[in-house]
Formats: sequence, C-alpha cells, structure tokens
Amino acid sequence: MTRALQCACCLSLITAAGCTGPSSTGSEDGRLEVLTSFYPLEYAVEQIGGEHVVSSNLTQPGTEAHDLELTPRQVLEVKEADQLIYLKDFQPAVDDAAAGAGDAAFDVAPAAHLAPESAEGEGGHDHEGHDHGEHEGHDHGGMDPHFWLDPTRYADVGEAIGDRLAEADPEHAADYRADAKDFAKRLHRLDRELSSGLADCERHELVTGHASFGYFADRYGFTQEPIAGLSPHDEPSPRVMAELIHHIRDEGIETVYTEPQLPAALAETIADDADATVAVLDPIEGLSDDSKGSNYFQVMRSNLAAVQEGAACS
Repeated sequence: MTRALQCACCLSLITAAGCTGPSSTGSEDGRLEVLTSFYPLEYAVEQIGGEHVVSSNLTQPGTEAHDLELTPRQVLEVKEADQLIYLKDFQPAVDDAAAGAGDAAFDVAPAAHLAPESAEGEGGHDHEGHDHGEHEGHDHGGMDPHFWLDPTRYADVGEAIGDRLAEADPEHAADYRADAKDFAKRLHRLDRELSSGLADCERHELVTGHASFGYFADRYGFTQEPIAGLSPHDEPSPRVMAELIHHIRDEGIETVYTEPQLPAALAETIADDADATVAVLDPIEGLSDDSKGSNYFQVMRSNLAAVQEGAACS
C-alpha cells in the first residue's frame, strides 16, 4: 500500500469515528443543546447557560403559549435535544412530546411550588362560582402555572435549572450554578422593588385579562378578578360578565387590564360598561412587538408602573 493510500485510509477512519463518537451529541461545537417550551424558561436558560449552551424555544415570538401545537419537525427536535426544559400541564402538545424525550425532559413544576388557582389572591369577588366556561385542551391540572409572575418562585425554578444543566454538563457545573445564583439574586432584587413600589396603594384588586396574576396578587397584597380563566380562551358567561361589571362599579375599580397578545375587545366592553379605563398588564408568557420591554425584567417593571397607576399607589 502506498503512503498516499495509507493516509487516505487513516483519514477515512478518523472521519468515520468522528461521525459516531462523542461529537454526535450536543451541538457541533460541543455546547449543550437545550430546548425550552415557552419564553420564561427560554430566558432562564439563556441567563444561566450562557456561552455553554445553544438554546431554542418551541413557542415562537408572538404566539400565544397556551395555543402551542408542535410541527413534526419540532417533535423530532424534542427527541434529539440534549435537554428539554418544560412545565408539565401547561402546554399539552409539549407534554406529549416530552414522553418521547425520556430522561432528557425536565419538568420545572416541582421547583415552582405551584398552587391551585383558588389558593392565590384569596378574598376576591366570587362571581357565583366564577364559571368562565370551558376550552377543550387547556386543562392545567387544577394548578396555576404562572409561577414566573412571582419573582421568588421564578428564582427557585432558575436554581433548579442550574442544577439540571450542571448534571448534564459536569465540566461547566460551577458556571451554571454560579449564574443561577446570580439570576436568583436579580429576581430577589426585583421582588423587593415590586414590594416597595406596591406597598401603599388605594385599591387592591386587579381585574385582569385571564387568571394569570394569582401569584403576583398573592405576593404583593392584591386580589385578582380575572375576566377569563387560567386559559385566556375560557371566556366568562354573560351572567358572570354582568356580575363583574357591577362589582367594578360597586368597588370603585378604575382600571381593567388587557394583554398584549390577546384581543382587547372583551376587556374594553367590560371597562366601557363599568366606566373604567383599559390598561395593559402583561403575563409574559411570550414576547412580541407589542411587549413593553425586550426581556422579562423590563416587562415586569412596566407591569409595576401599570399597577401603580391603576391602583393609585404612592
């Protein structure tokens, strides 16, 4: 065998080995490939994973997170990702795909300390059972999934994500855990900012687009009066709408909040009939061109300003 032929054979063997060896997992540059199910998890992974991960999000910007349906390509991406970070019972399509991801799937729900909707923001107006109607395919298991609107719960989820990435990529474990702690510190600073900014308000009820602000209300001394249920598609019956309008009038509530990614018509109708104004309160399930900020912290501070104005906080 000639020297040239020997070299060619060696090169073929090296190439073949490279196609079946360790480089077949993770990204081409060796970084951890992490797939997330919706924006708050995507943002946490970006803040914690840094340069060591390649992250992508199943819910595209401008898409209502509750409505997510996966394409066949996305289902394949879930199976091939090094890690899938998701919230069980929030997006049924992701739950189905997660079953095929095996040990790569990581549910953040235990770290979020989820509670039933009725346990958050207690003391609100009953609306005789608060019957918002039904919307097939959006069963949250009776638990409020919107943990990120309480920064302290979000911080706990961030630290759990840091531990998960550290287990998946031990070489960079110290970086993941350090960045998770830094993320948690920033969230706790935000929590103190919200607590201070909402400490002295004339009104303590939030009439929201859907029941996404229970944890926020509970954390900062408000009660939540949602127009829709845990899913924004669970629209109220005419009777419940009439009761809500009367309640807004009776209690002197001056603001009805809508959401940037949902039609404002229902909130505007209620506000008009109740002689109230309409403002935006963003549940931050995703970002869009209409979001008042380019990241979680900016939008939360915009929410703070909206509540301060609507609740007449000093």
